[in-house]
Amino acid sequence: MRRRYLQLDVFAERPGAGNPLAVVLDAAGLETADMQALAAWLGLSETVFLLPADPGADYRVRIFTPRSELPFAGHPSVGAAWAVARHRLAQPTRGELIQQCAAGRLPARIAGDGDGDGAAMVAWVRSPRPRRCDLTPAPLPPGLAAVAASPPQLWDNGPRWWLLEAASAGALRALRPDFAALAQWLDASGATGLAVHAAEPKAAHALAVRAFCPGAAVGVPEDPVTGSANAAIAARLHAEGRLPGGRAGYVASQGRELGRDGRVWLQVEDAGDVWIGGAVQAVIAGTLDW
Repeated sequence: MRRRYLQLDVFAERPGAGNPLAVVLDAAGLETADMQALAAWLGLSETVFLLPADPGADYRVRIFTPRSELPFAGHPSVGAAWAVARHRLAQPTRGELIQQCAAGRLPARIAGDGDGDGAAMVAWVRSPRPRRCDLTPAPLPPGLAAVAASPPQLWDNGPRWWLLEAASAGALRALRPDFAALAQWLDASGATGLAVHAAEPKAAHALAVRAFCPGAAVGVPEDPVTGSANAAIAARLHAEGRLPGGRAGYVASQGRELGRDGRVWLQVEDAGDVWIGGAVQAVIAGTLDW
């Protein structure tokens, strides 16, 4: 069957930046095995499939890495909201769309003009509320302990992220993990990945971030730009009273080391709900016979 297909750069202020995402607009009729096979064939960090929603939601998504399905992921959710608005697959109610995914129903917002090529549109999605998990980490793999400012914490917002604060942005940028050792460390706790962050207040962004996912769940040594990890980091900083920007929110920079230079916009509500947003660029539009 011929299906409409998009490839987007999410959290990207220009094509070629941010995190690539495959979007299948007409996924009804695909079985789980078909979706997983297509995600593996495309080989991007995530592929999102748009499906008819149950009552109470505007659209439904299923999110696959090349290896497995995720209950929630940030850049696929932001990209899906953008695609739904850009292709007018649903109409916002009171300025919001409701996304249905395995992690529940999540509100999405679209800012900007959807006319023309859609480049002026910015999409926001509210993450499932991140929560800290009570799990003592095993000793960090070689090389990571040397940059750590404090022990890692495990947070869950659908994916499970170990969060590690680096002593400096310079140490974060220079980090070269042993991916085999890190994969074993992640798999021992069933975690999606390790997100390392450091303040960088003199830059155009408040935070520098890198996310490593070499374990069984994802199988990507370093993810270019990671919405769910950034949401978990924002929740941690909010819980510790260290949130940059306060109510105005802040910008995180991720992907520089991979040549992707993404920007994630984050806002945290008083109750702890985290919104992630960013610009989206459409780079490929076509059809798939799958």
